[in-house]
Amino acid sequence: TDFNIYSEELQMLLLENNVAYEVVEKIREDLKSEMAEKAFKRGDLADKFKDYFKESLSSIFVEPFDLIEKINSSSSKPFIINFMGINGTGKTTTIAKIVHLLKKNKISCIVSASDTFRAASIEQLQYHADKLGIKLIKHDYGSDPAAVAYDAIQHAKSKNIQVVLIDTAGRMHSNTNLIDELKKIKRVAKPDLNIFIGESITGNDCIEQAKVFDKAIEIDAIILSKADIDEKGGTALSISYILKKPIIYL
Repeated sequence: TDFNIYSEELQMLLLENNVAYEVVEKIREDLKSEMAEKAFKRGDLADKFKDYFKESLSSIFVEPFDLIEKINSSSSKPFIINFMGINGTGKTTTIAKIVHLLKKNKISCIVSASDTFRAASIEQLQYHADKLGIKLIKHDYGSDPAAVAYDAIQHAKSKNIQVVLIDTAGRMHSNTNLIDELKKIKRVAKPDLNIFIGESITGNDCIEQAKVFDKAIEIDAIILSKADIDEKGGTALSISYILKKPIIYL
């Protein structure tokens, strides 16, 4: 039937565009339940297929929250945001962008340099902090990341600073030592938000990484970086559906 031909073509197209298999199956089932039993005029089939496809896609995404609203309405003083993900996804740069956003909304913040692992990570953060005119709380390389976060939170409390942003070491999700370090940061800092930063261009790898972080720490939200060079777009669909978490920024 025409429906089956459309459906198979769509399956191939979605898989080629980094959409995870279980998401493809969900979309196919949605379309089947909407279309299979109904009679359409031949000329209407393509339009109806498109309409139901759009509906299915929009049901996949988890409704995102507004970060500024969440901070302003929270009773947590300071409000603590922990950023995590693997190496090279753009965590530190993203934190600088969030600082800029907070400043624009007249929200005071400081950053904790809890990536004490990667060479030059503290210098990179310091560079951003200087340009943005905010304080960076840092220790030496190799020191305890949770201790840095603790100091940052104490500093924020003493100075009535509204938000603490924690930069953590980019860890391969298979590195148990670094995952344990993250668990300790969570225990010590008790973040209000744990944000996973993933590269949209890495497709199913990004989803597998996020699953490990979610199991260890429990992710609250996702930021997908490098979306400007992601011509496929399937990662966004898959990660939101599989983790049942909102994507708050691209």
